[in-house]
Amino acid sequence: MFVSAVSTDSSTPMKRFTPTAPVEEYLADSNVLFYLSDAVTQLLEHKEEYTQFGVIRYFAEYFSSVKNCNHVLFREYNYIRATPHNRASFIRVFWRCYRQIGKSGDLLSMLEYRSLLQLLCPDFPAEMVQSAARIVLMEDAIDCLMSFSDFLYAFQLQFYYQEFLDSVLVIYQDLLSGKSPNTVIVPTSTSIEQLPSVTTEENDKEEQQLDGVEPSTLAQCIDAFCDRFKRSYPPRYCMREALEQTDKVSYYSFLMSLAKHEAINQTIGALPSKAELLIDPEMDQELDKLIAQISVSPGSNSSGSAVGGLKEVQRKASPRRNIHHRRKMEVESDGSTEETDSSEN
Repeated sequence: MFVSAVSTDSSTPMKRFTPTAPVEEYLADSNVLFYLSDAVTQLLEHKEEYTQFGVIRYFAEYFSSVKNCNHVLFREYNYIRATPHNRASFIRVFWRCYRQIGKSGDLLSMLEYRSLLQLLCPDFPAEMVQSAARIVLMEDAIDCLMSFSDFLYAFQLQFYYQEFLDSVLVIYQDLLSGKSPNTVIVPTSTSIEQLPSVTTEENDKEEQQLDGVEPSTLAQCIDAFCDRFKRSYPPRYCMREALEQTDKVSYYSFLMSLAKHEAINQTIGALPSKAELLIDPEMDQELDKLIAQISVSPGSNSSGSAVGGLKEVQRKASPRRNIHHRRKMEVESDGSTEETDSSEN
């Protein structure tokens, strides 16, 4: 049961459990032990709730929610970023929850996108949202308005490949300052958190004064870095294509090219193509039903209807939702996002 339920890594095709695949390698690639540990932890912390319907059913629902990408809703930030599958799942949940914003053509600010993300993950860091906004806005003021699709694809790149992009920023800054590319140090899992922030005023001023670096030089440094990097990074040919488009490249222009690259979108596997981003007849029907229910409800009001119009995912039970049912009652009564069935993945 555990093996088939979590074989959904969106970045790398999952190795099936076969005699030719080493057990240790499969466990590492699939993150089975991570999910099993989390499932047991949740069971022990809330055993009084789960014993009402049985442990077997609990594990079945937990791993089913992992497979269907519903497990990240309302979870803490450290959890949603813990595995590639969790990151891709959160990106997909964010898209399905707020797709109506893009369909209506509304433009939102960085602060508004941060509020939407924090409805799904209460401790989602503002720095991550700001980094995604800078990809869209380049060197413009970060309080400018952004379309949903532009922000979504930039957010996908920044969130899914965060550690790699932080390291590329270090490489880029070294090239700007004239340091030898050979001095670039591969960051460890502990040192990644200590890398310079892309939002510091000093870095912004420096990049505004310079046109960028030689794309060929940056490409060579990135290629050498990929040979040593142990975590996820965009396909190398995509990065080469992005760097071949200009004579000078800045950090954010490079990231914008990557965010728009369809091959990277397909590699992550969380979002449809940009042409199909707003097309989902089934969800439109569900949303129409939800709006109709709100409009005829005696206790409905204009603000509740507006919020409800943004939330378009279907109700689907999961262990985590049971855990936080009481805690989320007030939020849900105001029309907050509910879990969605992403089994079509």
